[in-house]
Amino acid sequence: MLKLADNIRRLQKQVPSAHAVTAGKLVRGIGLTLEAVGCQLPVGSQCLVQTIDGQIEAEVVGFAEHITYLMPTEAVKGIVPGSRVQPLNREQGIGVGMDLLGRVVDGNGLPLDGLGPINIEKRVPLSAQPMNPLLRKPIEQPVDVGVRAINSMITVGSGQRMGLFAGSGVGKSVLLGMMTRGTSADVVVVGLVGERGREVKEFIQDILGEEDRKKAVVVASPADNSPLMRLKGCETAVTIAEYFRDQGLNVLLLIDSLTRYAMAQREIALAVGEPPATKGYPPSVFARLPALVERAGNGGPGQGSITAFYTVLTEGDDLQDPIADAARAILDGHIVLSRALADAGHYPAIDIEASISRVMPMVVSEEHLQKSRRIRQVYSRYQQNRDLITLGAYTKGSDPRIDLAIKAEPVINALLQQGMRQVIPYDESLASMIQLANGLGTE
Repeated sequence: MLKLADNIRRLQKQVPSAHAVTAGKLVRGIGLTLEAVGCQLPVGSQCLVQTIDGQIEAEVVGFAEHITYLMPTEAVKGIVPGSRVQPLNREQGIGVGMDLLGRVVDGNGLPLDGLGPINIEKRVPLSAQPMNPLLRKPIEQPVDVGVRAINSMITVGSGQRMGLFAGSGVGKSVLLGMMTRGTSADVVVVGLVGERGREVKEFIQDILGEEDRKKAVVVASPADNSPLMRLKGCETAVTIAEYFRDQGLNVLLLIDSLTRYAMAQREIALAVGEPPATKGYPPSVFARLPALVERAGNGGPGQGSITAFYTVLTEGDDLQDPIADAARAILDGHIVLSRALADAGHYPAIDIEASISRVMPMVVSEEHLQKSRRIRQVYSRYQQNRDLITLGAYTKGSDPRIDLAIKAEPVINALLQQGMRQVIPYDESLASMIQLANGLGTE
């Protein structure tokens, strides 16, 4: 027995403890990743890498036998072979608290607005435990977003998760700003991830405005940030929204964009050697998307809700893009912005034919549902015969249904259009829609 105990103690000395953290050194740096030996750290740990210019922060993103893969959170410069890697001993997670309202923070939850430090109540991890779906409250009430086309034709429920599908330059950010100003939610959390730095300031100052910032939190990780910071930007925004939901508040979460989040994960995964699967996207991308999206929604008893809008960039206006296709499958509906409508000066450029809210039948009255369907029928009939009408090939009186569609087309377009600074409440949107539908009669 004594000999066995001696052998166990000898082995324990040879095998490092899970809590014993030692410094290491860099042996290689390729592309976005750094490889280090001698530091046994779990994935997600923070490190300081010594450079000839000072120190930079990095995070452990993987390992292979005795090699630890690190990804810097800032630009890599001044690193030489053998650079010291020192574990960073600090509390994990981000700080949350009610003082976040009105502030602009980065992917780590640190202030970017120059208004001083933020008083935090506690620190929470970026990766929350999945909620038991049976504990979530059902989606039963509509949420007002201040946009008539959405309120009336694509009604969103409190706790719903919607996708906003669009190519570049068709008004995604402007529509998000309209919803921020017009929403009935208690708190708005905006994640600007992977976008141009110019757009971040424009969104905060011009689109959001000083008054609406008081009930909003903006998380900004622009395109020039490292992929790790862009990845954290989305997760930080969701974590902050979860904190406010747990306080019993109704939160509107706007993520711009889910595609940039997927691209950031792709960059990280490819850098550490994960093989690509679908059009260059590794499998981990399609595993992380539902994990992020499922964190939104209604909370349990005593909690509030997170109504989420995720913008999805459809490259070349291709709705069959892998990320767009994956997002449609895990979201509760989608709003498609049309380039043709935007080019025609129709704003917001919402294509109501291609857009749908899957929970709309559960949150609106039967009358509301029937009236919106009637408007869709007439609008769709005009679009189907648009070429004949434009070319003059259609003869008036040939089909009474087409005649009605031609007459109603400008009125329907007027219902679906709205000024950027205009806020139209839910009740007013509903009244306008019902009045229009009553004038269209029935089939």
